Amino acid sequence: MRLLIAEDDGPLAEFLSKALSEENYAVDVAPDAATARLLAQQCSYDLAILDVNLPDASGLDVLREIRGKQPALPVLLLTARSRVEDRVKGLDLGADDYLAKPFSFGELSARLRALLRRGGRPLDLILRVGDLELSRVERTVSRAGRRIDLSQKEFALLEYLMRNAGRPVTRTMIIENVWNLSFDSMTNVVDVYINYLRKKVDEGFGVRLIRTVRGVGYQLGGE
Repeated sequence: MRLLIAEDDGPLAEFLSKALSEENYAVDVAPDAATARLLAQQCSYDLAILDVNLPDASGLDVLREIRGKQPALPVLLLTARSRVEDRVKGLDLGADDYLAKPFSFGELSARLRALLRRGGRPLDLILRVGDLELSRVERTVSRAGRRIDLSQKEFALLEYLMRNAGRPVTRTMIIENVWNLSFDSMTNVVDVYINYLRKKVDEGFGVRLIRTVRGVGYQLGGE
């Protein structure tokens, strides 16, 4: 799942990005409202975390703009403000949840999972390709009813392939979306992890789902 974090506190943003990446999320960080708006226009996100106090505009302005274009996107607001009226204003503008600073990461993580479970796109939370099924919230994978245990990175790679089922994706696309990097000097890592997945997801099941598309990359399912 891909998250947008709008947070101008550098150390906090870095911590959240690292901690959430370790929980198998792909994370984009915006240090200001302008960047958050641009990213929201360019990318498809599963959830947004917005700091209310951004340097160039209020996070509430970003929320208002996101709600006008993506009414189903779950949004969690972060703020150092403690007044009830501030929380009410954010919720009235369309925020799904509100968390006051300072907060524990455990609580933030739990709130994200809750928002994703009740999000506006519930069908996206269970991905299916043939007899392969992946739960994006519970982070479980099974094929033909048999549970498959994956590492965090294997899970993220399979999730990305399933989200793009039936169409080829390049190694660079995988690096950018699964490893959250913007360069392709490590694309050989993709081949290594594809082999890991094939051993767990394809071997012993008869029909092979993960295909190599010569000169392009890989594809899950399709002809």
